[in-house]
Order: sequence, then C-alpha cells, then structure tokens
Amino acid sequence: MGTTRDIGPDVHRLADGVRAPYITSSLEPETGASSQPARLAENVGLSFEGCKPNGMGFVVDRAEATEWISSQDIAKQVLFPYLTGKDLNSRSDLSASRWIIDFNDRTEHESAVFIKPFERVADRVKPERQKNNRKVYRDYWWQFAERRPAMRKAIAELDEVLVLTRVSKTVMVARVPNNQVFSDRLTVFASSSFDFQAVLSSSIHVIWAIVRGTTRTGDPSYAPTAVFETFPMPRMTARLAEIGRNLDSERRQVMVQRDLSLTGIYDLINDPDIAAIADADVARLRKIHVELDEAVMDAYGWNDIPLDHGFHTYRQMQRWTFGPAARVRVLDRLLDENHKRAAAQGDAPPSSTDEDETEEDE
Repeated sequence: MGTTRDIGPDVHRLADGVRAPYITSSLEPETGASSQPARLAENVGLSFEGCKPNGMGFVVDRAEATEWISSQDIAKQVLFPYLTGKDLNSRSDLSASRWIIDFNDRTEHESAVFIKPFERVADRVKPERQKNNRKVYRDYWWQFAERRPAMRKAIAELDEVLVLTRVSKTVMVARVPNNQVFSDRLTVFASSSFDFQAVLSSSIHVIWAIVRGTTRTGDPSYAPTAVFETFPMPRMTARLAEIGRNLDSERRQVMVQRDLSLTGIYDLINDPDIAAIADADVARLRKIHVELDEAVMDAYGWNDIPLDHGFHTYRQMQRWTFGPAARVRVLDRLLDENHKRAAAQGDAPPSSTDEDETEEDE
C-alpha cells in the first residue's frame, strides 16, 4: 500500500485535520516532503557519530581510574570520562557515569607505557578482539574499533560541544564539556555556538529528524548523514544566540535543582496534564520553546506560517510543539530549501569520513 493516489483527486482527504492531496500508507499527508532530500556540502564535517570501542574492557569506574592516575600520573593521558547516550538522557548534570581507556592512535609499544590501563585492555579486550572477523580490529586490539579521527579533529579546539542521543524520544541536543570520550550512541556536533544550539533545539529541526531518521524501539533514531547533512540551516542571528543561551541556562538550572534528567524534564514539558499554572518551571520552558521556534522561523523568513503551539501527537509521540498544518508547511519549505541549495552546489557533496553506525551502546 502506497498512498491514496488510486482514489480520484476530487475526493476530500483529511490527515491530522489537514486537507491533503493524498495520504500515505502511514496515514500522513503526502506533500513535497515525501520526496528525498540531498546531502548539503555546507553541513558535511559538522556532525559525527561518537567513538565505538568494541570491548567493554575499555570501560572502568571512576574510582579505579582515579587510583591508576594516583599511582602513575601519566595515566591521565589515556583515561577520560565516557559519556553515553544513556548518561546524557538520564543524569541531571549531563555527566558521564563511567570512565574509559583511550589510547587513540598510539602504537602498541607507546600504549604499553601506561601500565595499569594497558594491562586491563590486554586482559579483557584482547581475547575478545582476537575473535573478531575484521582483521584491523584483531591487529589493533588496544585501540577503539572506530576512533573517529575526523570528529576528533573537528572538535579539537572547542571547550564544549553539542551532543544528541541517537536513539531517543527527546531528540534534544545538550551542551557538554569536550574533555571526555563520546560514545557511538551519541551524535556529536562540531559547534559550541548558542545560535546553532537554538536551531537544533527547535521543533523545526526535531520534526525533520523524526521524518528523515529511522525508528528503533519506538523512538526516533538520528543518523548524521540522513538527518543533519540534509537539513538546511537558517541564517544565524543574535536573537537565536540569545534564546539558545537562555534555554541552556534555564533548563540546566531546573534539571539540577529538581534532579531531573533531560528525558525527565521533557516528559514534563510534553505532558498536557501538567498545567502551566501548576508548574512555573515547565511553563517557563514551554514559553522559551515557543520563542525559540518563532526565532528560527524568522531566521528562515517564514513568518507567514501560523505555528499553533500546543500538545500535538505525531507518529504516536505527544509533544509541546507546533500544529499539524504548520508541520506540513514547514516540512515542505525545508525540502524545497534543501533542493534549492543542492542545485546551487552542483555536484554531490563530499562524503563524511565517519559513517553512520547502528550498533547498540557499549
């Protein structure tokens, strides 16, 4: 079953209360957004999957890492907090719950200098990796299976980066320190600007991610190539930067004060049973998201689209977001903008060095 195209065009069709020329098999309006976007050269090299260790023996608890550093100071060169998607979405301070041994591109001889970390990897990772079908994984058993050199180079000069859990109902970026190793279950953006954060936190980006990504375990799955590299960014403005900074500050304060995770705070924001008058924190954050969406639409020059913010359900997910009619028009505008930019860039954009993966968290 494809669409309702086998029914005459004069038949009145409604999907989500929106009149549509056709309705897809997923019972959504078929619009221009049903066609495929192109990868945009301007976005290549800005989003990456995190590192893939391939071996739980790399992971250590904080106390053990601290002990190793106490006994051999240079061990701190290969021991780092290890931020996973689960940490990002479940911890109120967005911190890593564990540490990890990361020899990066060091040779086996260079890595052996770090006594305790090397012994751990030799004991717990090497036997497992020797059974791997990929020769490079077997031969370089002390290194991560995917070290993500392109990502490391892109974020090297940044004190903070923006990250997003790749499989998550929140589809929300967060700002974290860059002094840690990022799991392959995170998408890492090579930016620390607040205007960039504002755009990626908007309903405009979230709905694009839901439509252009895939779905796993019932939650949207964010792939850098399919989602971000096709997303036409608006022009950056001072208003976006101000709202992005405000969202980051206000949300972080509420999360810490109330011991709420990123998932927890958005469960409240997206819950229609929580009245604004009953929860001032939730009311304030909802208001910020409305202002943020309006600022992003203004940056695109799309002020002619009424957003109709409220609690709306799309693909079995209820959110505080703009309405169905706005969703259809925004997706059409985004795809049209994508095609215009793709045509202007001529040849297909270059491929990103780090490919999208689909494996589960380490």
